[in-house]
Amino acid sequence: MEKINREESSPQIYSCERPQGSPILYSLEPETETQKVKKTLLLHSCCGPCSTACIERVLPEYQVTVFYFNPCITEPEEYERRKAAQIQFLQEYNKGLELEEQVGFIEGDYEPESFLRLTEGYEKEPEGGARCTLCFRQRLEETAVLAEREGFFCFGTTLTVSPHKNYPLISTIGSQLAREHHVEFLDLDFKKKAGFQRSIELSKEYGLYRQNYCGCRYSMRAETSEK
Repeated sequence: MEKINREESSPQIYSCERPQGSPILYSLEPETETQKVKKTLLLHSCCGPCSTACIERVLPEYQVTVFYFNPCITEPEEYERRKAAQIQFLQEYNKGLELEEQVGFIEGDYEPESFLRLTEGYEKEPEGGARCTLCFRQRLEETAVLAEREGFFCFGTTLTVSPHKNYPLISTIGSQLAREHHVEFLDLDFKKKAGFQRSIELSKEYGLYRQNYCGCRYSMRAETSEK
């Protein structure tokens, strides 16, 4: 097990050897009694900025592990930039938490080809249309599968903090996957209680990179055409 270089006060994050096709796992060690008391949440994160207000909201009730799984970010450089912002936030945020409260991090496989194959024939769909439904399900299903396999009490997603994302649709998909994979779905509309505004505040506070399009080349095209 190889330890990632870190500041003494930053989270204890470790990388593990893994077989081909499995996610990269990072875990907080050692486990404490406080961790055992709190229910465990695998929180899918679309990006660092969106995760900020969501983590702040659920942390009092859950032991949180962020799952960064976003094959829909089709440009590798953009993917890495967003991942760096996610890790940057967690490292800084965790400095203010006791060890047992700190937020864990898991990176799923980055295979944008899987997203492109999945959405073939939907390239001209408008933002928020059928292509986005496929994308939501791909990311949420991978989260549910991992939550079931690793024994998390529930799974959720930061996607609902965005005013541009369809909460009822995400809620329906998450609930269906919860039944299929025998794990609870944390069904929260994070944009409520000024969640989106809070994410902007926290992103500025932590100096995070904020992207101006959802992630795939099609959403980037749509953003460019509107300017």
